[in-house]
Order: sequence, then C-alpha cells, then structure tokens
Amino acid sequence: MSEDQKKLLEQQLWNIANTLRGKMDADEFRDYILGFIFYKYLSEKMLLYANNILKEDGMKYINIDENSALGKEYLEAIKEEALEKLGYFLKPSELFSQIAHRGNNGHDAGTNFILEDLQKILTNIEQSTMGTASEDDFDNLFEDLDLASTKLGRTESAKNELIVKVLSHLDKIDFQLENNETDILGDAYEYLIGQFASGAGKKAGEFYTPQGVSKILAKIVATGKTKLKSAYDPTCGSGSLLLRINKEVDDINNIYGQELNRTTYNLARMNMILHDVHYQKFDIRQEDTLEHPQHMHMKFEAVVANPPFSANWSASPLFMTDDRFSQYGKLAPSSKADFAFVQHMIFHLADNGAMAIVLPHGVLFRGGAELHIRKFLIEEKNYLDAVIGLPANIFYGTSIPTCILVFKKCRENPDDVLFIDASQHYEKVKTQNMLREEDIDKIVSAYRNRTEEDKYSKLATLNEITENDYNLNIPRYVDTFEQEDAIDLQAIADELKDMEKQLAETDSLIAGYCNELNISTPF
Repeated sequence: MSEDQKKLLEQQLWNIANTLRGKMDADEFRDYILGFIFYKYLSEKMLLYANNILKEDGMKYINIDENSALGKEYLEAIKEEALEKLGYFLKPSELFSQIAHRGNNGHDAGTNFILEDLQKILTNIEQSTMGTASEDDFDNLFEDLDLASTKLGRTESAKNELIVKVLSHLDKIDFQLENNETDILGDAYEYLIGQFASGAGKKAGEFYTPQGVSKILAKIVATGKTKLKSAYDPTCGSGSLLLRINKEVDDINNIYGQELNRTTYNLARMNMILHDVHYQKFDIRQEDTLEHPQHMHMKFEAVVANPPFSANWSASPLFMTDDRFSQYGKLAPSSKADFAFVQHMIFHLADNGAMAIVLPHGVLFRGGAELHIRKFLIEEKNYLDAVIGLPANIFYGTSIPTCILVFKKCRENPDDVLFIDASQHYEKVKTQNMLREEDIDKIVSAYRNRTEEDKYSKLATLNEITENDYNLNIPRYVDTFEQEDAIDLQAIADELKDMEKQLAETDSLIAGYCNELNISTPF
C-alpha cells in the first residue's frame, strides 16, 4: 500500500468516526469506533484463518451450514484450532460482514434490527475464550461498547439506525489483512488513537504518548539490540509505546504492561491483538502500578513509561519495607509520584537492560526527598545515563516542558552523564509543537554516539554533577547562551547627532512655509 492509500484509509476511518461525533464526547465515541474496528478485524482474521483450514476441502467458511450435523462438526474442529492459534472464535453468522449486511439490507422484511444480536456476538467472542489461555486477554474486552446507551439515540430504532450506518461504512473498507508485509490497519488504528488524543484535552495523557516521543524512547532502549527478551511499561495507556518498541527490533519474546484506567486497559489489549501480537506474547494487567504492582518478581530488558506527571500517591510508610523503595531510605513525596515511578521501574530493570522515562523538569532540581533519591541513583548506584530536554507543548493536555531520563544498571560509560538540550528543535503545528523526523534522529544519534555539540549536548562528569549538588537542570551543563553583537556607542552617538541636524533643517523648512502662508508655526 502506498503512502497515499494509507492516508486514504486513515481519512476514511476518521470520517466514519465522525458519524458518531455529534452524539457524544470524543472519548466516548472513540470507544465505539475503535471497538467496531476491532470487531471487524477479529472477524476478518477469523475468516482468513478458517478459509485456509477449509482450502483442502474446497469449502468457504461463510458457506458452512451451522445447523447441520456436518456443519457443527466442522465448526467444532475449527473452533479448537482457532482458540489455540487466534485465541478466540466466531461462527460464520457472527462475522462482521454478515451482521453489517443484515443491518443494511433487511429493511423490507423489517429484519434490520441488529442491536441485540450484535451485543450477543460481542459477548460470545469473550465467552469463547473462557477456560483457555487467552481468557484474561479477552475478559470484558467489549464492556465499553454500550449498545443500550441513550447517547446513541433516544429510541431503539434511532440507536439501530446509527449503528447500522457505522457498520455499513466500515464494511466497505478492505483492511488487507492478507498482506503480511505491512501493518496497514495497525498504523491506521494508531492514527485514530492520536486523532482522539488531540481532541481529548487533559484526558489524552491517560492513553496516548505522542509518536515522536514514543520513537525516541523506543530507539533508546533498543539501542544495539535486534531482539529483546522482554519489554515493560508500568503506565502503558493504549500500549502505543510498547508497540513502538516492537517496531524497533526484530522480535520481543514477551510484552508486559499495567494500566489503571479500565477503558484504557481494554484499549491496550485491543491494540496488541490488532497489531498481531499473539495473545501468548503479551500480558497487560489493570491495577494501580505503585500501590498494587502486578509483575512484582519480574525483571525486564527494556523498560519505558510516560507516567502521569507529578501525580498523587499514598507514600505510605509501609512502602519503606517494599523492595522497590526500601534501599533509598526515603519515599517520593505524596504530592509528586515522579520518582516513585522511577524507583519502581529501576527495580524491574534487568542488569543488561535500558530504561527511559518521560517526566516534568521539576525532577531535575527539586529538593527534599527527591534530591535524596537523585543523589542515591547517581552517587551510590551510578545508574543515570542521560538527561534529554524536550520542547514545551508537545504533550496533549499540558504545555509544560518535559525531559527524558535514561537509566542503565551496567553502563558502558560510567564516568559521565550525557545532557541533551533539544528544547528548541521542533515544528509548530497549529497549537501543538511537534517533533520532526530530523529532530528525533538528532536526539537518538547524539545519545547513541554520545556526541558533544555546542549549545546542544554535553558529557558531564560525575564530579561536575556532584559540584552542582546533584541538580540536573540542563542549562547548568549545556550552555545555550547566545552572544549578542557588540554595540558601537560612538556610532550611535554620531547617528543621533545626524538625526538632530536633520530635524533642525526640517523645522526650519516648515517655519519658512508657515511664514509664507502667514500662519503660526506648530512648534
């Protein structure tokens, strides 16, 4: 698929999403449209898989008689294989194309009412996995698609009409799932999530990291590696950051994540499956990461996060006996959980791994417990590898400048820390600042090569950081001062004299005209 075709698909999906725009808030119609796209994806994946199994018998899955003894025998055999390979099962009558066709073509017979059947199908998908290895990955996956909601319409007929319209438009789009060379639908799905984030205000930070930032984090933790044993994001949102790492390497054995928001957790699981990450290769959990970690005894080779900035947490004294925090001697403040996330992630970082986290600039210089933790990480552990300053206003919902902190337990360059000031390298697009490809490449190249560049990057020794009392504020290390041109005071004085002379000549000329006209001068 060409770039133009890809953009056409993205625009088609966005136009269909806008069918629901007038009915509800952005984050609500997001759940419907993304859920329906996911249902269509599962259907087309099921159809391709079943047709491939039936190829030797010269049959098509859609033509199986579900009520005949032979048909039931076929379905049972296909179901067993599908649950193992795909993780779920759909009967021919439950496929997206079938329900969309019935909704769009049953007007004359009055049989186009599909809401009840559609709800049953979505429930059946979830229930088909019960007792199997994929049960946790599909459990209540469609719970946010409330087809009884009055936001879809005041009457059942109005709700049905709207859903039929959306499904009909989606049914006309070919997702090209048989094309294994590209992740066309996955890219389009990411595009939609980004579009919803741009209109979601402060809520956007709950589920989406801008692509430019995702690329930087992913490239940093994948540096020097083509395969990863594991990747982990403790605040994974929609999973886009983990999927970006998946694109940077040839293979990741297992992907792990945790997300507090239930709706976003569902979105993350859908996103994994839709990007063809096998259900056995990802483990996304829903809970509060700091208070109730779900992967407590595991270590990961790549650890990334864009946690909520300066969030509240309990900072309970009980955490002083928690292995994640106990060795530091102090907890992050209850009003600012930034370093609590850092400590949590470092605990889960493997000795051969890399960790990158996005945080507000305050973590670089704030005092108290945060200074104590910074000092411990640098002086006692020597884990800090790089500090990267990003432009302001690149995150949805907040305009504050942010930074990326990179940590490694076994650093290749233990004698210095790389500071990068990329705050002035961006493009302004409408009201948002965007990282361009050249901006991303410049950051990643500077990090990987540990290059020093005037007014951009600097290798600071540990002694320098100690002398600065562990204040990591980037201007202390990267000098971005621009020398102003020298001012020639004599030239300015001469210019003023010339101006006074010209002014006197002009006054004299005006006075002459006034005398000729026999009127008083204006000065």
